[in-house]
Amino acid sequence: MAGAGYKLFVSGDVLTAAQVNTYLQQQVTMVFANSTARTTALSGVLAEGMMSYLQDTNAVEVYNGSSWVNVGNSGDITGVTAGTGLSGGGTSGDVTLSIASAQSDLVIKGFEEDVNVVASAATGTINFDVATASVWYYTSNATANHTLNFRYDGSNTLSSKLAVGDAITLVWLNTNGSTAYYPNVIQIDGSAVTPKVPAAISAGNASAIDAYVFTIIKTAATPTYTVLETQTKFA
Repeated sequence: MAGAGYKLFVSGDVLTAAQVNTYLQQQVTMVFANSTARTTALSGVLAEGMMSYLQDTNAVEVYNGSSWVNVGNSGDITGVTAGTGLSGGGTSGDVTLSIASAQSDLVIKGFEEDVNVVASAATGTINFDVATASVWYYTSNATANHTLNFRYDGSNTLSSKLAVGDAITLVWLNTNGSTAYYPNVIQIDGSAVTPKVPAAISAGNASAIDAYVFTIIKTAATPTYTVLETQTKFA
């Protein structure tokens, strides 16, 4: 029977039919065209531990004493269907899903963003790491005008993460007390940029939270950017 283990034959041993069936026939991986052919061939001789390969499904299966089960736990997924807004999918092999090239009325529900809340006062140069969050909020009153340096993180530039034609929108929330300050220098990866604004920004607002929204568009690989900035007072 399958599962008899291993037998060491030595010179002079008589090889019996039972030994051929037990140690060879029942303990090899048998190849069949399909499960029907396997059932026919093994009728009456099935034994726990038998293994087979089915050519039609490329499946390796083992008989567990009551049924044939797949080796490797392949699961029961038979296909991947592209839903609304997606393309791709398939019923065999490696499949991929992609966002459809043109979408209208695409609704995203329950979307949220991380906010990096810092109990510090804005001053000096603040490295705005977009890998940490897209919204940064300094909750203590600013003590001086300051520089915002947008980068991906301490080891990677923002440029390395943006292809030409990519854009990212970031929010800086600056708290002011009775004396107002604002980010008077804007940098990307340590290099100064001049944002385009709807109206000149030359000061912050006293006793308020100023929200600065920056949309950074990479327009060339050199790198070159178009930066759009707005300022809104909340008090």
